[in-house]
Amino acid sequence: MRTLASSLIPSLTAVTLVVSAPAALAQAGDPARAPVQALCDGLVSIMKGGKAMGVRGRATAIGPVVDRVYDVPLMTRLTVGAGWNGIAPADQTALVAAFRRMVIGQYATNFDSFSSQKFTVDANVETRGTDKLVRTNLVQTGEAPIPIAYRLRASGGGWKIIDVYYRNSISQLATRRSDFSRVLATGGAKGLIRHLDELAAKGGN
Repeated sequence: MRTLASSLIPSLTAVTLVVSAPAALAQAGDPARAPVQALCDGLVSIMKGGKAMGVRGRATAIGPVVDRVYDVPLMTRLTVGAGWNGIAPADQTALVAAFRRMVIGQYATNFDSFSSQKFTVDANVETRGTDKLVRTNLVQTGEAPIPIAYRLRASGGGWKIIDVYYRNSISQLATRRSDFSRVLATGGAKGLIRHLDELAAKGGN
């Protein structure tokens, strides 16, 4: 498996401290845990598939999981930020599709081998306004656990991930917004689509 930081955070130019905001703990059986557990299970599955599956096979396997657990349209809009409303509807649709390809491509490229890694999902779910925060740890033999938190929002009668926090502090949405706004300002929507496809192809490294 490639370095986790590259698969989750394309740049470290902006941070959001998860631990700084007040939160209320929900019940251990909170339904917001289910999509996070599904993602963790999916990632372990493609890691076990490894080289035998190949990048394309891992992408095919993790794609439906991403569709179930992520709110890709909302994440795309939030990541693009204020410039979203100025983008033509056809380009908005293309950006959402490209964002999806990027997420899937980065997972398929970076989670490429298995050496007894496992994820643990905290039973306690935090409520933050209308959102939920689910904390996990990536456990690897001989290394300190890597904390990863997921922010979820209600969507379509369930909960979907809208942001990922590496080591509980680095917001994926914030770092991507910094990157995407630069590309959008210089290359427009089509330039950003090309950029997302480049990230998908190289796995964020």
